[in-house]
Amino acid sequence: MHVEIWSDIACPWCYVGKRRFEAALAAYEQRDEVQVTWRSFELDPGAPRERLHDGATHLSEKYGTSREEALAMQRRMAETAAGHGLDFRFDIARGGNTFDAHRLTHLAAAHGLQDAMQERLMRAYLSEGELIADHAVLERLAVDVGLPRDDVRDMLSGDRFSAEVRDDERTAARLGIGAVPFFVVDRAVGASGAHPPEALLELLRQGRAASTPAAVAAADDACAVDGSGC
Repeated sequence: MHVEIWSDIACPWCYVGKRRFEAALAAYEQRDEVQVTWRSFELDPGAPRERLHDGATHLSEKYGTSREEALAMQRRMAETAAGHGLDFRFDIARGGNTFDAHRLTHLAAAHGLQDAMQERLMRAYLSEGELIADHAVLERLAVDVGLPRDDVRDMLSGDRFSAEVRDDERTAARLGIGAVPFFVVDRAVGASGAHPPEALLELLRQGRAASTPAAVAAADDACAVDGSGC
């Protein structure tokens, strides 16, 4: 069984969704038969290399809210993350473009290290204040998970895996994916949002039984391209 997860490294709900999916997979009876592939999705493909203002300011400008309301949103998100053992540090997060980070996950997949790379990138962005558009940072994080330094440098110096990132995004558009995380099982059933582990476990079971495409289950715990939910 093949599970594809569309996500963005800069999406806090995607990291929470990763933890919830891991819990669901651990409880799934046929977990050894499941192949997981992380698919690329950019919430803000036009983002600069680094935003000059902090996340709370970005949220307040996007939603037309006060900075205090934006900070409250971040606190609620951090509290949710803490319930899954995640330490979100929005106070030090450095927003920016995620395209090269997505390319890196494709390189990691070629080395059988995609999940480890996805985890390292999310932690770096959401917990450690790393600028994940910076090539030196990406190189260091990739080496952390075991990727060959020369392969990483070669990829970052060119456009390798750019087509694969764009293909993931075109597939997302074709499937009607407008918010992440988005879980698809065997291209038969899908779920939008960071559903609780129990719901994701049921998705796995439905995917195993499904023979034709089914309706997509939706949740509020997702980040949309327009930023809603984050």
